[in-house]
Amino acid sequence: MLTTPGRFITFEGGEGVGKSTNIQAVARHLESQGISVVVTREPGGTPIAERIRNDLLKAHHEEPMSDMTELLLMFAARAQHVDAVIRPALERGDWVLCDRFTDSTIAYQGYGRGLSLDNIEQLKALAQGGIEPHLTLLLDAPVAIGMGRARARAQDLAEETDRIEAEAISFFEKVRQGFLALAERYPRFRVIDATAPLEQVTEQVLKVVADELEHKKQQAES
Repeated sequence: MLTTPGRFITFEGGEGVGKSTNIQAVARHLESQGISVVVTREPGGTPIAERIRNDLLKAHHEEPMSDMTELLLMFAARAQHVDAVIRPALERGDWVLCDRFTDSTIAYQGYGRGLSLDNIEQLKALAQGGIEPHLTLLLDAPVAIGMGRARARAQDLAEETDRIEAEAISFFEKVRQGFLALAERYPRFRVIDATAPLEQVTEQVLKVVADELEHKKQQAES
C-alpha cells in the first residue's frame, strides 16, 4: 500500500444495505471534526468514469455485454477514478469515502460471474497503482432483505432496474458469499449487521470510523 496523508474508507455490500445513507452520515461526522472529505462512488466518480458507468448499468443494449467486457470496463473506470480523484485527494490529506471499490468487482464479477480471481488481481495491480483502502465497512444483510429494500426504493422513486440489479437471486447469493470471504481474508474489513434499523446501523458505522480516527491520531503522535 502506498503511504499517503489521507485516509481511504470504502463501503461495500449487496443491494439495499444502506451504503449511500451511511456514507453521508460518516461524511457529516468527519466534517464536524474539521476533516476534509471527498465522497465518491464506483463505477464512476469522474466524468469519464460516469460515462462508463452508464454503459455498464444500462438495462438494454443493442448487443449483450460479455462478462469480460464488463470486468474490463469496471477497471477502466477505476483507473481513471484513482488517477483523477482518489490519489490526489489522499495526497492532499483528505479522507476519501467511496461507495464500492475493487472488493465489489471481486464479489460481483469474480464470485458472481465466475471470472478468474487471478485475472482480477492482475487488473487490480494495473489500475490501482498501490492504492488500497485503509478501512472497508461491509454492510451485510441476507439477499432477500437487501433486494426487497432495493426494489421497494426503485419503485418509490420510479427508477428502472439496472442491468446488474436485474440478475437472479442466486447471483446475489454468490456475491454475498464473495464479500464474506473477503472479510475473513483482510483485516481492514469490519462487518456491520445491516439488518438492524438504520439508526443502529449508522451507530455501528460511526463507532468504527471513530476508532479509525483514534488510530490515525495515535499514528500522528508516534
